[in-house]
Amino acid sequence: MITTGIAILLAIGLIAAKICQRIHLPSVTGYIIAGLLLGPTGINLISEQSIGHNLDHFTNIALMLIAFGIGEHIEIKNLKKHARSLLFIALFETSCTLVVVTSAIFGVITLTGLHIDGWQLKENLALSILLGAVSVATAPAATLLVIRELKAKGPLTSTLMAIVAIDNGLAIILFGFAVSLTHQIIGQSEIPLIFAIGNGFLEIFLSLLLGWVTGFCLETVLRRLKKDGEMLTAGLAILLLCSQFAVFMNLSALLAGMVAGFTLVNKAERDVRVFRVLNSFEPPIYVLFFTLAGTHLDIKTLGSVGILGIVYFLARITGKISGVQLGSRFGNTPDVVRKHLGFTLVPQAGVAIGLIFLISADPSLAFYSSVITPVVLTGVFLSELIGPLSAKFAVIGAKEATLPDHEDHEEPQCLGFTEKECDQFMRSEAGIKILPWTWQKLQPAATTESVVVFGATRRHTVNGIARIATIFAHYHKALPMAVLVRGADKPPVPANYFQTEREEVKSMGYNLLTEVVPDREIASGLVAAVEYNNAKAVVLSYPLHDETSDFPKILETVAENVSCPVVVVQFYGILHTEKILVPVTDMDDLAEVYPVVAALDTVGEHQIQLLYLISSDTDQDDINAHTERVYHWLKEQPKRVHLSVKAVPTDSRVECIQQEAEKHDIVVMGAIRAQGVRKFFFGSLADSLAKKLKKPFIVVYDAKKDQ
Repeated sequence: MITTGIAILLAIGLIAAKICQRIHLPSVTGYIIAGLLLGPTGINLISEQSIGHNLDHFTNIALMLIAFGIGEHIEIKNLKKHARSLLFIALFETSCTLVVVTSAIFGVITLTGLHIDGWQLKENLALSILLGAVSVATAPAATLLVIRELKAKGPLTSTLMAIVAIDNGLAIILFGFAVSLTHQIIGQSEIPLIFAIGNGFLEIFLSLLLGWVTGFCLETVLRRLKKDGEMLTAGLAILLLCSQFAVFMNLSALLAGMVAGFTLVNKAERDVRVFRVLNSFEPPIYVLFFTLAGTHLDIKTLGSVGILGIVYFLARITGKISGVQLGSRFGNTPDVVRKHLGFTLVPQAGVAIGLIFLISADPSLAFYSSVITPVVLTGVFLSELIGPLSAKFAVIGAKEATLPDHEDHEEPQCLGFTEKECDQFMRSEAGIKILPWTWQKLQPAATTESVVVFGATRRHTVNGIARIATIFAHYHKALPMAVLVRGADKPPVPANYFQTEREEVKSMGYNLLTEVVPDREIASGLVAAVEYNNAKAVVLSYPLHDETSDFPKILETVAENVSCPVVVVQFYGILHTEKILVPVTDMDDLAEVYPVVAALDTVGEHQIQLLYLISSDTDQDDINAHTERVYHWLKEQPKRVHLSVKAVPTDSRVECIQQEAEKHDIVVMGAIRAQGVRKFFFGSLADSLAKKLKKPFIVVYDAKKDQ
């Protein structure tokens, strides 16, 4: 059941997060919603009865990673720039939040008569103090995402980046004092208050010392390691040992973890590789952590606790904003920071949820968790809904957002579109543009040996297909031929049907041949035209995104039955061919695609880059050997093409090609004709790229290639 529970939490958490991302909400909101659906609020599949405490170790790992990550962002050299203002803002903001939330919760319980069974004044006061301490924590992730999206720069942005790092550190320290004070209030501590406070300071000091020792051990061990896997193993082992030692000594594991990260990032060597490798380990742990937190919230039994959750949320925002106002005045902070910083501190998630887990793990405070957990999770849920919008309006109000314009925008014709809308537009008839031919006219050969056939069915891209076919015809000393397959039962072809492609070919210096093939099937008609005319190549175009077509079947039939290369063009936006990217996975791919690249190189000026995709575990000697092999092969070709070779070890071919394609105008590659069962099991790189690539794309299917 435990393994099944983990699988369900991961799967549903990820799905919910992706849905939230589509509507521009933080992933943590999706995780909590997933927890709600799986827990007592929803189908009750994941509950304390079914899982118990079997997943607590994931919670401990997540808490340590969160704390360690906080430490990475407390870099002294960045904090020194605004030390005075940061000090005042941090102190007033955390103090105000603590006081406002504590007072609001205690006041609401006392004045409105809200009653929790068996609780007296001291329990209500202890609850208020614990919630006040938890409320100090801030979740910077959602706010920082907004800043990156808006490309924000200025005093507000720089202050925010520093304050969120300090915020959570103070939250962890204040939480330690709050727990000590709570023990005194409810009578769980046998020592006087003054000694309890002194004990709290000692606990903080020892936690800081443990964190420093952990950071020193990490730095000592990691500088002797080079492989990511080794650093991940060593880093995780040391951090978890630190966590368990802190638990054993009744110290703060969160504070120790934070100081370990702080120690590492402020070393002169600043070796932060362990942060990067741990980042790759974190996602599934965080999904489990936040989704599991959502299962602890039972909306059906909220009652008066739900009201406290709303009070907690509103009081926390009030404390943050008022604290920033006061701290900014004492710290002589610019007005733009004073007015807007508080609104960027609304989000709350990771550290706050971690603190409520710590409360539930404390035997003397565990009975508070039945109230604190739903209250804080309600506040987290609301803050993660409203926080990103609040931050966005604050940054725009501060005039620190860099809004895109025509010069900066990658696709000016997409202004005002979402990314998905832009992609659809660039693949549509309205978005595809074939600019007029501006290079010198081509000189046809004195005697032409054959033809290059192209399909003339798709009228909105036929001039682009005609241009590509004419370039290939020029390379092969042939003529371009437009072929229309027409059933006998169709009306006669109009006299001016081929006018568009004829004008395109004429502008390039060639005359166009045309042929109408009477056949009910497009594929068999094309095959007949290609074979009868002994064509050097056949050029087809992918259907547009808004077309339903049996094109894959047509392509497969043509590619199987012709003896020349089949060249398929997918248009995207404006057609340019100056910068050409040629991805290959082996020398056979290069041999297949080389004639097409050579043909493009004969017309105009080009920058051609060969992208040799090799296994990610290839060492540098093998990379150099691959590169030399390609250059040697190129020297032996009768028709030389000037290109640069880049051998790239990669874990994802599609992603690597997409990234490199951003620097180029068009992508040209070969494609193995995988089909049937073979294609089902092994897939097609060309098909995957056709769906994802945001550039014009030419794929070559060579009939002579060994299948």
